[in-house]
Amino acid sequence: MNAHTQVTTIAGPVGAIDISIDLPQNEPVRGLALVAHPHPLFAGTKDNKVAQTLARTFVALGYATVRPNFRGVGNSAGEHDKGIGEQDDLLAVIDWMRTQTAWSPDAATLPLALGGFSFGSFVQTHVGRRLAEAGTPAERLVLVGTATSRWEVATVPADTIVIHGEQDETVALASVLDWARPQDLPVIVIPGADHFFHRKLHLIKQLVVNAWVR
Repeated sequence: MNAHTQVTTIAGPVGAIDISIDLPQNEPVRGLALVAHPHPLFAGTKDNKVAQTLARTFVALGYATVRPNFRGVGNSAGEHDKGIGEQDDLLAVIDWMRTQTAWSPDAATLPLALGGFSFGSFVQTHVGRRLAEAGTPAERLVLVGTATSRWEVATVPADTIVIHGEQDETVALASVLDWARPQDLPVIVIPGADHFFHRKLHLIKQLVVNAWVR
């Protein structure tokens, strides 16, 4: 992603989890962020451009950011598990992040942000739900291209940032609005954007940074 990206593997529930780490440079870490990529059976990886954009955004906000590869992608062990085992893997990554005192002596208690694109957004809504049920809720979620028409996306907190492309050909905007409407959840629509936000990636970063409460 940039000159400072670290790539390594950590232990997960079914074996190695392949991760990329990006840390804020020359400033204290103010939080932790975990970014989930699009569908692994359709070439989705942690190096997807939207996932990288979310990572850059969180780093700009001062968050130590990790992008894991889902099961069976890159050097991650296991096989695709339809978003179920993937939740367990992301929770394992969070537990590992909490031990990284080299990033911050307060790593165990820093705020945690969750970001996801497409299939990754679906997984992150359930990770957020499980964290909340455990009494350790995420600080905030950022969902891009939320895959509401393809999987059972969980309800989310009222301050969740939801960004969608007007011309998304993979997940219709109407589907996202149908999911958001019962929650009274605003959806930010980028005019002219397709599912992968070609030529619109800079707007994702701009919108999230402007919406973040410092």
